[in-house]
Formats: sequence, C-alpha cells, structure tokens
Amino acid sequence: MSKPLILVSNDDGITSKGIRVLVSIMKKLGEVVVVAPDSPQSGMGHAITIGETLRLSEVDIFEGVAAYKCSGTPADCVKLAKHYLLKDRSPDLIVSGVNHGSNTSISVLYSGTMSAAIEGALEGYPSIGFSLCDFSSKADFSHTEEWIEKIARQVLENGIAKGIALNVNFPPKQNEEIKGIKVCRQADAKWQEEFDERYDPTGRKYFWLAGNFVNYDKGEDNDEWAIANNYVSIVPCQYDLTAHHAITQMNKDWDWNQLK
Repeated sequence: MSKPLILVSNDDGITSKGIRVLVSIMKKLGEVVVVAPDSPQSGMGHAITIGETLRLSEVDIFEGVAAYKCSGTPADCVKLAKHYLLKDRSPDLIVSGVNHGSNTSISVLYSGTMSAAIEGALEGYPSIGFSLCDFSSKADFSHTEEWIEKIARQVLENGIAKGIALNVNFPPKQNEEIKGIKVCRQADAKWQEEFDERYDPTGRKYFWLAGNFVNYDKGEDNDEWAIANNYVSIVPCQYDLTAHHAITQMNKDWDWNQLK
C-alpha cells in the first residue's frame, strides 16, 4: 500500500524553524514534498506572481525529502507544485506552516500561510494551515507537535468537505498542557491601524504600518477565546466569499426600478 503524498509549504520561508517542525511530523505520515518560498512572505495574502519571473530550485535541507525553494508567494508554491512538480500525481494532503505568529480572526485574510492552504482547497485537496500564536524569536513549538500529527491523521483518515481549508492555531507554550481542541468560528476582531511617518537619511518620507489588535467578540465559541483559554482552535475556512444572506436582503429591500 502506497504512502499518502503530502505537500508542505509555508510563508516564513524554506529555512524557517516552523517548516522543519512540520516536515518532521509529516514524514511519519507519508511521502513528503516541500515547495516553499526562498525568503519570508508573511502578509502576502493570496498574491500570485504574474508580472515577474518565477524561479524554482531543488535544495538539500530535509533529510530524505524532496524539497524546492520558490522565488514566489505561498500561493505560487502550491500552484507550481501541482502543475509542474507533481504533474500527474495528486497530493492526499496539503499542509502549510507552522507559522511563526497568530493567524486567528481577521489575520486569516492577510496570511500567506493560510493562502497556501486555501490554494490547495481551491484545487480540491484536503488542506490545513498551522500557526503558533507566538511572535518571539525564541518561540517553543514542541507542544504543537502531537496535536499537528493528530489533526493531520484525522484529515487523512476522514477527509474534509471539498473546498474547505482548516485554519489551526496553537496557544503559546505554557506551564500547563493544552486543554484540547475547539472547532470554532473566526472571532470578530481587527487591527486598529496607523501609519508611522518617518524620514530616511536623504530626507525622503516613508511610512511604517503599525497598530493594535482589538477583539470586539465576547463569545466563547471563537478562535480568540480558544487561544486565550489554552485550547487549539480550528476554524474551517472557505474561498467562496459570497455573503449569501445579503443576496436575500438586497432582493427584498432594494428598489431595483430606480436603478434601471
């Protein structure tokens, strides 16, 4: 019986600590192929490269694993893997991460980690994005490993609904063990942004994006609550952004005759 084929990508780059963790776990579960950016691509969202060249080079980084670095975005990595590297082979699972930092709530829209997973879902493959909610350069990933393996095994054995990617976030390492898993919704939270105006040594003005994260959600069924209470959060995400409830409301309340 052949092993499952698992494609691994990320947005922190192919030399990041998080992807090493993910590759080591996926090697237990199947045949692993890695295609990841050659440099950090955090915050790239679902960007793709259309006006520049894309480069792909094989690298010898992970023992016993075929690995390639790509000059493009996380979404580019998944596209190149599917259409060029894997050719007639279909991955049984696509995993992205482990991201160094949170991808809860609204951050999922900006996340390159999740965009790699969502690109996999677009192609019809079971896909998961993993993130650790700790931005420290000394972040400890060890407490995530058993949970990553459990979740990946569940997906390989039971599947995910077509077109869905799982957004999995882990709380930072604490003195107590993780309490368990919460399958939940995305919290109603956002970044209150501001731009810090600065000047370079030549006197030219530039801006640096800053701001604070604000959680408006008081519920106990969302990813922010789960992380704050030392649970693993899993939010099933879809690429269909249609607000279906708004269609009904607009057809009911709008006067379309005025728009003719």
